[in-house]
Amino acid sequence: MNRNEKASLPLVKISIISILMLFVLGIGVKAFNSQINNVKIMLSNNYEINVLTTKTKVSEILKENHIIVLPEETVVPDLESEINEDKTIIITNLSQKGSEVIKLAQENQDVSIDQIIGSYTPIIEKIVVEQVVIPYETVTKDVSSGAPTTTNKVLQNGKDGLKEITCRIKYQNDVEIQKDIISEKVITEPVNKIVQVKSMTTSRSTTISRTEMVAQENTSGSTETNLGKFKVTAYCSCAKCCGKSNGITAAGTKATSNHTIAASTQFPIGTKLKINGIVYTVEDRGGAINGNKIDIYMDTHSQALAWGVRYLNVEKVN
Repeated sequence: MNRNEKASLPLVKISIISILMLFVLGIGVKAFNSQINNVKIMLSNNYEINVLTTKTKVSEILKENHIIVLPEETVVPDLESEINEDKTIIITNLSQKGSEVIKLAQENQDVSIDQIIGSYTPIIEKIVVEQVVIPYETVTKDVSSGAPTTTNKVLQNGKDGLKEITCRIKYQNDVEIQKDIISEKVITEPVNKIVQVKSMTTSRSTTISRTEMVAQENTSGSTETNLGKFKVTAYCSCAKCCGKSNGITAAGTKATSNHTIAASTQFPIGTKLKINGIVYTVEDRGGAINGNKIDIYMDTHSQALAWGVRYLNVEKVN
């Protein structure tokens, strides 16, 4: 080997070492430029986790941490977006409130993550056991054989039953938004009231008892038939109660408080029913009004809400 060849060997070695050093320095610079971010991830079950990552895309951060977004969940910012300055990712269930949060984020790009978190309220689910009254029914036995004058006799008094209902109730902002019945169990069966209608007989004697006098007075004017306990609710003419707000009833009349009620088709329009000492007229119908249920018209929505649900005795005015 000549002298020139021997001199070129160190130069080759130096070149290879220089290339290796430049490669190592390039990797170091690239790693340095990849900033490590502390990202907060808020899951739909209200758990929070903090992760360290060099990723900036939402989908990549979630994938890196083995977090899967379910079909009924949504992400803010969306999967294809980069994380914002707040470095927070929120995963929520698709609900009305969640939709409002998403809409808020989409409409206003400058909205802060604190505003989004403040607008989001989680849904709380509870299992509730309630006891509900089963109203008794009134059974009428007519043995009058078409007599012109009749009298009523109670053969058996009615008694309300009781049932236990287990419900799954969802609350948001302490407001009930959904209620599902899981199971029902009858604790006490109701006892029907039995009323016998028979012909009224009068004594040949000129002396008439007070009971007979009252019966004769009732038959000479209007009579009242006890129908038993009904579930009585209230409504007004607003769109929330009726789907319209003109106050026109199914009978074509203007709904009036202390007068108008909605009842099922077992009571023809114009039927008069006495509730709590007030005689109402059936002038309206309703999709949810069936069986032993009656809706009393109120002037305002607040009055209807204050009435609530009551189980009251109802009499038919003949």
